[in-house]
This record gives sequence, structure tokens and C-alpha cells, in this order.
Amino acid sequence: MKAHLLSGTSIKQIEIVKVKDSTCFCYTDDVSVEEPLEIRIIYGLADKKESKNISVTMRTPGNDPELAVGFLFTEGIITGNEQIKAIYSPDKACARNSENSIIVELNESFVPELMKVERNFYTTSSCGVCGKASIESIKTVSIFKEHKKQNTEVSLEVLYQLSEKLQSFQNNFSITGGIHASGLFDLEGNLLALREDVGRHNALDKLIGYALSANMLPLDNTILLLSGRASFELIQKAAMAGITTVAAIGAPSSLAIELAKEFDMTLLGFLRNNRFNMYHCGSHFKIENLL
Repeated sequence: MKAHLLSGTSIKQIEIVKVKDSTCFCYTDDVSVEEPLEIRIIYGLADKKESKNISVTMRTPGNDPELAVGFLFTEGIITGNEQIKAIYSPDKACARNSENSIIVELNESFVPELMKVERNFYTTSSCGVCGKASIESIKTVSIFKEHKKQNTEVSLEVLYQLSEKLQSFQNNFSITGGIHASGLFDLEGNLLALREDVGRHNALDKLIGYALSANMLPLDNTILLLSGRASFELIQKAAMAGITTVAAIGAPSSLAIELAKEFDMTLLGFLRNNRFNMYHCGSHFKIENLL
């Protein structure tokens, strides 16, 4: 099991003033670190190498190579781990803030068609998006769009235990109250991997980047659990990784539900305290002992 919770460098202590009722007092508080990460790719033949900045995302430092790989995959820029030659940070002598930059060098035999990639990634939920156009684009880009789905059967007991298991491993959230997590479980409820980040989309990219590097894709025989709400961008990334069952401790958005239906993905929300809402049940999904 790969938990890979964030290190102490991802949490910062600051002095604050707490106010309760009519009194105040000094207090040392733990806050989540948030810093930008520039993701750059290098590609092309040895004598014609090209460099392109792909994205700058606000993230919690930690598991940056997985974040970069997961982002490139869920964006459709790469389709497999074999297309990656190396992942590294720029030389400190040649670049400022090298700790907040990461380079993914692609194999010479692979040239990404960057001009044909329609961006479906949104760094905040406030960004506008045309639902139908984006959904159709994801269908075109996903390498698992024709993958035959396996029958998935999960017991109620397993589902009801997932949120507690995720929270028991996710210690940084309990410390700061500001870190999101994405957890991957097998159908028996065993935690396969967990990643954390101040951005919910980054946490999932880190998780998918890990799974891609470990040759685990497609993740159609697993359950993805999100520590917060289920937004369109998270269901999009799950679909790109071949995930067919997504559960969230919070609520889904209307567009997330629409995308889940388009991809015949099972989508559960408010999974906690022995209850949940089922927003869509995939045709290959079944819950044992459900009356």
C-alpha cells in the first residue's frame, strides 16, 4: 500500500490570534503550504530538442514527479509511461525557483501533438466550461474509451468503511484542515494508494501519476474515493484513467453527474456515517445486500 502522505515541509507553523467568545489568545497554528509548480516538457530528436511550458499549477510540495506525469496523462499529452525518458528539476545554477519547476523529457520516438490537444483541465471550479463540448473531447482523447468494463460487485460494508479508512490515513487534513486527498481502494476495501494536496485536482493527478508509473492502468477494478466534493474535472481525470467507480465524501456537481452518466461510471456522494447518495449506477456495477 502506497500512502505517501505529505511530509513536514508541506505544513508550516505560523503565529495567529484565536478569538473565542469575548476573549483572544496567541496560538501557533499549522497551515498547508501552497506553492506554484511549473510543468515543462522536452521533446523531439536529439539535434532538434524543443522545450514547452505546459502548465503552472498551485500545489502542495510533495510527489511532484507523479503530479507532472498524472497531469500530462489526464490532459492526453502522453498515453503511457514508456513515452517518458526522464523526469527532473532544472539545474539550480541555471534556473530560479528550480524547486518549483519540473521537467518531463519525452523519448525521441514520441512527439506529442500539442496543437490537437483540447484543454479540459481547469485550475479552479469558477472557470467556465461547455459541458457537451468537453465531454465529447474527453471521449475522443481517452485511450480507454473502447475498453470493455469488468463487472464490479461491492458490499455495503466495504463502502461504509471507506471514508473512515481514508480519514485515518489522511493525517495532514486533521492537522491543517486544508488538504484534499484521493484514495484508491480495491473491491474488498483495501487501500492501494493515497495522495494529498491543497488542490483536489492535484491530489488525483498525483494518484494517477503513481498508478501510471506502476503500470496499473486502467483502474477499472478499483474504487476512487475523494475527500471532498466531486467536480467535473475530477470525474474527467478518473475517466481518463479508466476508473469506473467514484465515491466522494462531499457532493458532486451537476456537470460531474452528467459526465459520469456519459461514461457509465458509478458516482456516489456524501459517503459517510453509513449512508450515501447514488447519482448514477453504472451498468456493470452492483452493491451486495442493498435492498
